[in-house]
Amino acid sequence: MKHLGKIAFLILFLSATLLNATVVASVDKQSVTAQERVTLNLTISGEDIKRPSISELCQSDVISSSSQTSITMVNGDYKKSYILSYSFEPQKNCTIEPMEFEIDGKKELTKAIKIEVKPFKRSLDDDFILTYSINKSEVYVGEPFELTLVLKQKPNIQAVDSKFVPSAFKGLWVKHESKPKQSKEGDSIVTKLIYTLSAQREGKLEIAPAQMNIASRTSRRDTWGGFIPDVKWRKYLSNSISLDVKKLPKGISLIGDFNIQVRVDKQEIEQNEALNLVVEVNGYGNLEDIKSFKPSIKGVNVFDEKISIDGMMLTQKIAFVGDSDFTIPPFELTYFDTETKKVKVIRTKEIKVKVNATAPTALKIQREHSAPKEVIKVVEVESSLSYIYATVLFLGGLIVGLALGFFKPWKLSKKEKSVSLKEPKSLLIKLMPYRDDAEVANMIESLERSIYSDGVLEIDKKALKEVLKRYQIS
Repeated sequence: MKHLGKIAFLILFLSATLLNATVVASVDKQSVTAQERVTLNLTISGEDIKRPSISELCQSDVISSSSQTSITMVNGDYKKSYILSYSFEPQKNCTIEPMEFEIDGKKELTKAIKIEVKPFKRSLDDDFILTYSINKSEVYVGEPFELTLVLKQKPNIQAVDSKFVPSAFKGLWVKHESKPKQSKEGDSIVTKLIYTLSAQREGKLEIAPAQMNIASRTSRRDTWGGFIPDVKWRKYLSNSISLDVKKLPKGISLIGDFNIQVRVDKQEIEQNEALNLVVEVNGYGNLEDIKSFKPSIKGVNVFDEKISIDGMMLTQKIAFVGDSDFTIPPFELTYFDTETKKVKVIRTKEIKVKVNATAPTALKIQREHSAPKEVIKVVEVESSLSYIYATVLFLGGLIVGLALGFFKPWKLSKKEKSVSLKEPKSLLIKLMPYRDDAEVANMIESLERSIYSDGVLEIDKKALKEVLKRYQIS
């Protein structure tokens, strides 16, 4: 009884402290196992509240958040308070650092909270065993490597339901994920999944454990002492993986083992005819970091399509249009060879292209064979006949002239050509010789975007008609 007064005083003191505090931080548990969820609760009292944006706690992303409002009566006055909740999964021992709030114009700090994370204990006697393994623990930035996830299941153990939670793979690119393959090893059922990954940055990287939540059949006693079927969920974690990532040599962004080759449909073309070329790169490495191979050749228009990657094969199509002979320079690839650990340069051979000039249409003049000259005799006609003949000719000419002026047969024979943009490639080739004209250059640029970059074709038909008429393009 002698300590009763002290206890009562302490309770009153704590109560007063909590009542006067405008922001209080607490967690539902301070000691957890790896991948176990923790919820941080922030209780805030006040009207005008400016709170920080919270997206990460204990170096882990916030998984979910919620808020609720409560009203309490203190000394006859109603006070409104807010409870903000944030859930996260800490990976190791950590501290939730103090957070600053501005409440009713005053700055308030929460207290720091320590979280203990105990390692997940795996046993060989578990019904399910989840394991990570990698084919190499030291890699370079961008170098692909394989991470294998294996789930081993004991015989005669049936799962009612399961939920797989993959690792976040922070600092890594996921290049490929295989389909799960199931096999049998002894009496156990083994499911294997392979990820192809590459590191985004140098330094030490940690691949967090994968998680499998499995529901198994079980039973429990009812109120009468009997057993009834039930389902029990249990969490299984894999091991974590440490990765040592090294920096590539300066100026190098590609790593792996590659081959390069080119194919052309022909090496002799006509003026304004397109030559089609395909660049192919195959091998093992970061193909997605390879840039366009489009070269710059003086006097030649070059059009490149988007690079496409299918598995370990990269393909790019390029078209060339020139007025005279030209040479396509070698295509080059510089990368860090993972086998020799040295920078390697591979290139194709140059390609010489012959362009046949279109001969201008020659005006052929045929000379008639010389023939004996006819002797024309001039016969004098009476003046009266000459007068009548001249009068008939005049009237006939007048009638024909009036008929031509009325019917205008030249307008009937002259048919305006309609401008069609349904064949943009043909139109592009026809406009190429006049690309020095600024208006034509804009039309060519629009056609190129439409043909080779899936852009919108924006050409005014009236302006196109004028250009075709100006340069007599048919």
